[in-house]
Amino acid sequence: MALTVDVDQLPLRGEAGEEHNVGGKTDTRDSSRLESCLDQPMDSSGVHEVIKYAPSRLPAKQYDPDTTEPISCSLQSLEELLSWKRNKANPFNVAAVPLAPREPPLAGSPHRTLVSHDMMGGYLDDRFAQGTHAEAPYAFYHWQCIDIFNYFTHNLVTIPPAVWTNAAHKHGVVVLGTFITEWTNGAAACEAFLKEEESYRAVADKLVQISHCYGFEGWLINIENALSEVAVKNTPLFLRYLTDQMRERVPGSLVLWYDSVIENGKLTWQNELNQSNRMFFDACDGFFTNYNWTEQSLEWMRDYSGVQGRQADVYIGVDVFARGKVVGGMLETNKALEIIRKHGFSTAIFAPGWVYESHNDKAEFRKHQDKFWALLSDYLYIHRPISPLPFISSFCQGFGKAIYRRGQREANRSWFNLSAQEIQPLYYHTELEGQGWFGGRGCPEDAWNGGCSLLLEGLIPATHTSPVCAKILCLHVPLAPKTLVTLIFKPSAGIKVSLELKTTDAHLCTHMDVQEVKPSGTSPVDEGLQLVSQFSQLCGNPSPDGWTVGCAQLEFHGCALRNVCVSIQRDGPPQDTPFSCRVGEIMLLDVADLQVPPELVQGLCVYDVVWLRGAGTSPESPSPCLHFNATLRWEYPKELVRHFRVYWRRLRGPDPRIPPGQLILVGRAYSKLFRVTELAVPEAPCLLELVVEPVSRKGLPVPESHWGRRSLSYTEDTTQ
Repeated sequence: MALTVDVDQLPLRGEAGEEHNVGGKTDTRDSSRLESCLDQPMDSSGVHEVIKYAPSRLPAKQYDPDTTEPISCSLQSLEELLSWKRNKANPFNVAAVPLAPREPPLAGSPHRTLVSHDMMGGYLDDRFAQGTHAEAPYAFYHWQCIDIFNYFTHNLVTIPPAVWTNAAHKHGVVVLGTFITEWTNGAAACEAFLKEEESYRAVADKLVQISHCYGFEGWLINIENALSEVAVKNTPLFLRYLTDQMRERVPGSLVLWYDSVIENGKLTWQNELNQSNRMFFDACDGFFTNYNWTEQSLEWMRDYSGVQGRQADVYIGVDVFARGKVVGGMLETNKALEIIRKHGFSTAIFAPGWVYESHNDKAEFRKHQDKFWALLSDYLYIHRPISPLPFISSFCQGFGKAIYRRGQREANRSWFNLSAQEIQPLYYHTELEGQGWFGGRGCPEDAWNGGCSLLLEGLIPATHTSPVCAKILCLHVPLAPKTLVTLIFKPSAGIKVSLELKTTDAHLCTHMDVQEVKPSGTSPVDEGLQLVSQFSQLCGNPSPDGWTVGCAQLEFHGCALRNVCVSIQRDGPPQDTPFSCRVGEIMLLDVADLQVPPELVQGLCVYDVVWLRGAGTSPESPSPCLHFNATLRWEYPKELVRHFRVYWRRLRGPDPRIPPGQLILVGRAYSKLFRVTELAVPEAPCLLELVVEPVSRKGLPVPESHWGRRSLSYTEDTTQ
């Protein structure tokens, strides 16, 4: 049964944001400096540096050659794979978000959807581990419609950029890298590593180590070259060993085989699973067919003995570019999915970035993306990410035209960082009687936090007297006995807005047989609790920008949240009523948890310091200025924060007459690691301070006494 929460009565006061200081190019330094973090005493607040202009000796592949921003990359050769070592891994490409559990579990899903992201060679804007300034990037945000995400390139070992893994994991989506061999070089690599047990186990061990280190779940194995008799005989053994080792080391792992080589070693795409390629399917977790299948192929496979009991493990490939003789593709991809689902198979949607590549107007990307996935919606199956309290989402898609903080613009620039993406709502368009309609889409024109908000819009026809209920979230969130619910929204005139929460009995709930219970009651925010009182200060009159915050404290007994709906009703006489309601954020938290004191940021250390001389910061001061670059690392329970805010300020020097400066925002960190890049700082000698603020998932500010701080003094090297 739905619980309706009246949020119209509790508006919000606005809050100004800080200016955002954007860094530029960086350089890095001797990798021996990695140890300096450990050398810094934790009871000391200061670090001293002597300025030296030494070139970087950190791994070039882990830093952009032009900007030395930390980046993600692939491995190009068998030698590079076999020489990979965990202690040389890229710390910036380690996923910061563990795989969320989901309902139903992937193993219990009879019709799975895999997306294989192959676009323009890969490692584009998404290679920047801390995000980048991109005007019109490609992103994916229909996560609840898919089950598996594969990052695909034509490099030997494709390691998914951490930004993709972070976004997918928040939604309970498994992430796969790609191991591919092609052409003459690929054949030579296969003959080398598939020649004997020792060599294929060495390759498998490295793939397992890489997956475990970087925090993704497995591999698509794509051998697209002919194999010798010895190599093809060892291939199923390689797959079985890899699959077994992945299962042992990585929870929820998957190893999939692409339809290419057959049992005699010939490269002959079958476009189906049959006796000539079954040996590979039997040795791993699943089979990804080539794209030139027919409905007759699916009919045959459905009854094939090799498929029985594992139909969900057969992923029928669909090339969105519609290359070759295929069913569907492009804006008719739904035709392929209709046939695939009719015969009970899973699907692998290859290169859905077509919606981005095929349209010149990149500013209209969201519209094209939503249209494409809406066409597939009848053949996709929603799963629910399982989330503990506190649950919070501003619907940020990980990119936008500006960065917002509490309704105010914090930075006026386009940006892209999928690690910033939060739990996504359902995007759809629904027709009503009398030419009425409503729908929801991400809109970057205004936001509460991040880069966009959820814009609900439509037309309530004169004949429609009941509320329009827009389902925005499908979740599984166990609720506390006293749960604080907050909705931040901006409605158009002439409508009333309320929140409907659909709950279930957590003990009786299964994804097949949902039992619903009604919460025992509602109450206003409990002013008796000091921290709840602090939180309720958010609720007041509408801000000048029109945002309203509605808060309610609800009581539950053994319930879990299933669906979140925004109910919109006409507030006036019966007439055609166009409306819009911008939803900025929704939050649910345990009232008892508000009384738990915040944690301290601990162990903030500074290493890999690099000093550069760069262009002046303004036309008035064109002379080269001193630029500071460094990596910061700290400790803090990641599950307690949405992100961290990194600041700096000048404490003293070189001119003693200048008072200490105010904190200046450098950027946001989505892990406990951040690279400061080309920060313009005062000339030596000087003392500056670096500060890390945790942004709590509870919605309350963390006191400054709990922030991480480290002072850094520096002087010129007189020996140069």
